[in-house]
Amino acid sequence: MKNIEAQTLNVYTSKSRADKAISSLKGLLIGINLDGEVNEAEINELKLWANNHKELINRNPFKEFMDVIDCAVTEKIPSKECIEDLYWLCQKYENDNYYYNTVTSDLQILQGICHGILADGVINDKEIYDLKQWLNENEHLSTYYPYDELRSLILSVLSDKKIDEEERVVLMAYFKQFVNIHSKEISSKINEQTSDVNISGLCTSDPDVVFEGKTFCITGVLKRGNRENLHRDILKLGGIPTDSITKKTDYLIVGDNGNPAWAFSCYGRKVEKAVNLRKDGHTIMLIHEFDFSDVIDDLLS
Repeated sequence: MKNIEAQTLNVYTSKSRADKAISSLKGLLIGINLDGEVNEAEINELKLWANNHKELINRNPFKEFMDVIDCAVTEKIPSKECIEDLYWLCQKYENDNYYYNTVTSDLQILQGICHGILADGVINDKEIYDLKQWLNENEHLSTYYPYDELRSLILSVLSDKKIDEEERVVLMAYFKQFVNIHSKEISSKINEQTSDVNISGLCTSDPDVVFEGKTFCITGVLKRGNRENLHRDILKLGGIPTDSITKKTDYLIVGDNGNPAWAFSCYGRKVEKAVNLRKDGHTIMLIHEFDFSDVIDDLLS
């Protein structure tokens, strides 16, 4: 019975899974090609991506994708030509109606770009500057994770117009939060290089909060007011306060707790669960309590 239910679910979700895979692949290709060079480690990561999506091979245009990747792996066509052919196939596929809206698809592309940058375990200057350019060209993603946090981090790194090794490692540590590298060798290398880096939670800046019918959860100790008052204000504005994080949670309000850094690790399971859900494609927005209070004050004043 469970097998039948799983098969039925696969039928109903095949379109969404295919579209998400295409968006991720498009981003992966952009990321791999940002520095204008394609190396063996990047092609290997592409091969592993293909292996990870074997269940979609019978759905067009995945058979074409797999054939092109196979030609690159077996050196029947040059690596750079493989990337260009795959990107062309992605663009052809975009002519069909997308299951996801434009914002979600572009966020999937962004995650793919970061995957492509990390594919060989190295982040070079050109990749960082080209990523900044892509972020500048896609400001419609402002207030969405991971665009909001990533753009703040990139701007900070490039503020002095130079990139040192420490900043490079910080970027690597940030990328790996929402990128799953398939190569065990590259993944181990990245984990080793970033083992001493503690990424702080850069919450959405200038958040655009919709209350009506949306679900809100609070974590940490609030410095301004208390949870009961905040729950009451959320209800007044049409929101739904909850005590736990689920896939239906729209916003996680992070208490300041007197700690200006408020690293993810300081807040335990709720923030960790929110980050893991965001990795899986759920658009949970993390908001600092002060920013959230400002939004409420403006609406209730």
